[in-house]
Amino acid sequence: MSSNYTPRRVVSLQPSATVILDAIGQLERLVACTKYCVDVCPEVGSGRVILEDSWTAKADQIVGARPDLVIAAVPYQEKAVAEILKAGTRFLGLAPRSLADIFTDIRIIAGVMGVPDRGETVVDAMRAEIERTRDQTRSMSRPRVFCEEWGKPLMASQRWVAELVDAAGGSFVGTPGAQCSPDDVAARNPEVLIAAWCGAGDRVPLQKIVRDRGWSGLRAVTQNRVYCVRDEFLNTPAPTLLFGLKALAAALHPELFPRIEGLRCISDVPSETRAQNARVV
Repeated sequence: MSSNYTPRRVVSLQPSATVILDAIGQLERLVACTKYCVDVCPEVGSGRVILEDSWTAKADQIVGARPDLVIAAVPYQEKAVAEILKAGTRFLGLAPRSLADIFTDIRIIAGVMGVPDRGETVVDAMRAEIERTRDQTRSMSRPRVFCEEWGKPLMASQRWVAELVDAAGGSFVGTPGAQCSPDDVAARNPEVLIAAWCGAGDRVPLQKIVRDRGWSGLRAVTQNRVYCVRDEFLNTPAPTLLFGLKALAAALHPELFPRIEGLRCISDVPSETRAQNARVV
């Protein structure tokens, strides 16, 4: 793409796009983003307009930021997409499902921003870290893992999380991205339970969900292998996923990988008590 068409004023309506812009060194072109972008990339909270996200976008907010490119990503709401289009600005919409899709999105954003080599560098680094972890766990036992991205209704995590579980030395149970029931999970009797709820940070009330779902007899529960992973580590399809990989590896194979900040176990009683008292959104 000719440099004459390289965007100079970018609006990001999803944290993943903001993280990718940061990874490829293009945050200076970001003029507006969402409050969720600030959560995962705090440096964007100063001097930038805060807008609604891909789910609740408003045309007047986008127009007010005077962008020459809007980047949004799933989940979308039909009305929000209409608002984005109504703004009349070039629109890049992303809908990744797998790690391969995420790598493609990084390359696309880097190409649009005129720095394709930086995109390749980021993708290569992500691939290398994932393969290093896979090599370290290749000869280990592979515990059965259920990982959820939402609690009501109960939703299994996305395909890219299943791929990270595989790289971290586990076997993902259930259908990625699909709704299921507590009984479905119980029937599979996973050896590790991972909760990473969208928008909940690290505040998933592990003891409560085990009690309310009748999971006290599950192997994961009796062996204290129930974990909360910070939301953005697994639900932001961007280089942030490498933190999720480290968290998963530590949960699945603590004998090989150190516990990282953002990974909480059900046996961490003081932290769990605070989580149950917190307001989960």
